[in-house]
Amino acid sequence: LTQDLRVMDSTAIALCKENNIPILVFNLSVRGNIRRAVMGESIGTLVGGFCEIS
Repeated sequence: LTQDLRVMDSTAIALCKENNIPILVFNLSVRGNIRRAVMGESIGTLVGGFCEIS
């Protein structure tokens, strides 16, 4: 939010942050990237969604 990258809606980012929901940021214009993301391949950058281990 502080860098104003305009990759996602700021409200959506805030909600994900508040609810500890991870966001996968990747290039949608590269053919096959949605499939790669869904299949769990390591593409893009995973932001947030970390939980504490007790």
